[in-house]
Amino acid sequence: MKRGIGYIVSVVGIFVMVLGFGMIDLKLEFLEGAGMNYIAGVGVVMIAVGVAISLMSEKGKGRGKVKGGEEEVPIYEGVGKKRKVVGYRKD
Repeated sequence: MKRGIGYIVSVVGIFVMVLGFGMIDLKLEFLEGAGMNYIAGVGVVMIAVGVAISLMSEKGKGRGKVKGGEEEVPIYEGVGKKRKVVGYRKD
C-alpha cells in the first residue's frame, strides 16, 4: 500500500514540475503569485519523497527472512558446478 502512495506522490510531483517549467500553460491565480522556479523545485522534492516512500515500503514475501527473524540457508545437492539448491532450512 505504501508503495502505491509513493508512486502517486511521484506522479503528482512530475505534474507539478511540468507546470513549474511552463511546458503546460495553465492560467491559475495561485500559480501566478509564486515564482515558477519554486514550483518546479516543489515538484522535484515531491518526486524524491515519492521515490523514498516507495523504496522504504515493505517488499513482498520472498526468501531471506522467516517470521522468527532467522535466515533461510540453502540445502545443496551435488558437487562443484553441478550442485543445485533442493530446499531451504531455518538457521
